Amino acid sequence: MKIIVTGSLGNISKPLVKQLIEAGHQVTVIGSDKNKAAAIGALGAVAAIGSLADTAFLADTFTGADAVYAMVPPNFGAANLRQYMGDTGKSYAEAIQKSGVKKVVALSSIGAHLSEGTGPIKGIHDVEGILSGLPGVAVKFIRAPFFYVNLLNDIPAIKHQGILGSNYPADARLVMVHPRDIADAVAEELQADFTGKSVRYIVSDESTTAQVATALGKAIGKPELQWTGFSDEQALQGMLQHGLPPEMAKNFVEMGTAVRSGIIWEDYDLHKPAQSGKVKLEDFAREFAEIYNS
Repeated sequence: MKIIVTGSLGNISKPLVKQLIEAGHQVTVIGSDKNKAAAIGALGAVAAIGSLADTAFLADTFTGADAVYAMVPPNFGAANLRQYMGDTGKSYAEAIQKSGVKKVVALSSIGAHLSEGTGPIKGIHDVEGILSGLPGVAVKFIRAPFFYVNLLNDIPAIKHQGILGSNYPADARLVMVHPRDIADAVAEELQADFTGKSVRYIVSDESTTAQVATALGKAIGKPELQWTGFSDEQALQGMLQHGLPPEMAKNFVEMGTAVRSGIIWEDYDLHKPAQSGKVKLEDFAREFAEIYNS
C-alpha cells in the first residue's frame, strides 16, 4: 500500500512510520521542517516538505495514495486556536477530495463529541465534522485521551517546587494513553478494511490524579509527591508566567474544567473499547523517571 503519514517524526508518527515500513508499505511522511528530510529518509520513507495550509501541496502528495493518516499539529502561536484547527481540517478535506483518496485515519480526541467547553478539543470536534462530510471517503476517527507524555512538562515544577498538579483535584479521573499505543491503533486501521465514518477509542490506562502522583513519585524517588489541585485562575497565571501564550493557556484551563466536571469522558464511557493499550501507568512511570533523572 501507498500510505501518507502526517505529523513529521512526532511522538505518534515516528513509531507509526517504522511499523508501516516494516510491514512492507510505501510511506510518504509530510512535515514542515526541511531539516527532518534526512531523518525521514533514514527510516525508509519519502519526505514531503510543505505546509498543511497549502491545499495544492497536500492534494499532490495525496494523489495515488491508498490511505492517509491525518492529524492537526499543535500550534502554540495561533491567535485563534479553534479557527486554526478548523482551517487545517478544511485543507485536509479539500485535498482528499481533489486527490481521490478513499481511506483516512484521523487523530481525534476523547471529548470530541462536545462542541463547547473543552478547550482545544473544540477544534478537534470541528475537524471531525468537516471530515465526516466527505462523500465516498471512509474515515476512522482515533479518539485519544490525555497523553502520558504531557506529564513530562511538569518535570521542572516537580524538581524546583515539588509540585505536580492542574486545575482539577487529587481525586479527579484521568484516562490516559501512550503515543506508541496510538501508533499501534493507527497502523492497524490503516491496514484494515472499513467503510463509512466511525470512531475508535484507544486508551492505555485509567487512574486518579493522586495515583498518577504516587506512581511518578515512587519512580523518581520522591514518594511524598502529591497531586495539587489549583483554581482556574491559579492555573492560568501559572501557565502565563511560564511563557504559554494567552490563547493556549485559556484553552488548557477550559480543558481542565472539563476533566474536573467529568464531561470529557461521557461518550468514552458509552463506547469503551474491548481492548486497551499495552503501556500502563507503571510502565510510563519508569520512562518518566529515566527522563527526569537524565
